[in-house]
Amino acid sequence: MTLNERIAALREQVRQQRPLIHHITNFVVMNDTANVTLHIGGLPVMAHDREEVAEMVTAAGALVLNVGTLSPDWIEAMLIAGRRANELGIPIVLDPVGAGATTLRTTSNRRLLEELQIAIVRGNSGEIGALAGMGGVVKGVEAVVEADDPLAAAQALARQYQTVVAVTGRRDIVTDGTRVFMVDNGHEWLKTLTGTGCSATTVIAAFAAVERDYPLAAAAALACFGLAAEIAAPAARGPASFKVAFYDAIYHLSADQIRAGARVTLGTE
Repeated sequence: MTLNERIAALREQVRQQRPLIHHITNFVVMNDTANVTLHIGGLPVMAHDREEVAEMVTAAGALVLNVGTLSPDWIEAMLIAGRRANELGIPIVLDPVGAGATTLRTTSNRRLLEELQIAIVRGNSGEIGALAGMGGVVKGVEAVVEADDPLAAAQALARQYQTVVAVTGRRDIVTDGTRVFMVDNGHEWLKTLTGTGCSATTVIAAFAAVERDYPLAAAAALACFGLAAEIAAPAARGPASFKVAFYDAIYHLSADQIRAGARVTLGTE
């Protein structure tokens, strides 16, 4: 089976299994990430209260922790849910939104990485560089200076925390510290919408819920996400029309389209 055939098969597994994705995520993207979860084939739930997160995560296929609208109460809820997920072997996907922009964001993300076993970290080059201590400047939640060497930063962070790191950008990089996937699917229109990184994170979580080879799951998810953007772009007249076409493309993304259009390469250090 070729790599593209494996990616296509994973996309169908998500559709068939319909995993519940438990999100503790930010207010800005909550509706969009819920819709993208549905369109890729999963089931979304947004449960944040400390009184219910441990119970809710028991039914989930994956847990998304997104610190975009950060508060101390939410970090505590993330830790409660994360500890329960670790007990049950449920993968956790961390989106370290704005890491490097403020001390609170950086220290909170490091605390999650240190106190939980995170399956996959998905961030932009600035966020990953800041967490790895290898360059990268974040202004608000956007990377304004990328890490000096995104691959080296991703590998260092992966090795430090025994996790998989996915760096999204013009070329997506996925690594567990040794294996490396490069994903070249995507389109510049993605930069015109708020929360596309967060949406990519939830697609990664949906794939991680059905595939425990987490580097493969993350690379497959990013290939499908980027390919959907490429398919949608010709119909776009601006950001709003692109968003509609993009959501439709995610929903309708077929095995034939993936086999023909996914651009993923596998290498090693």
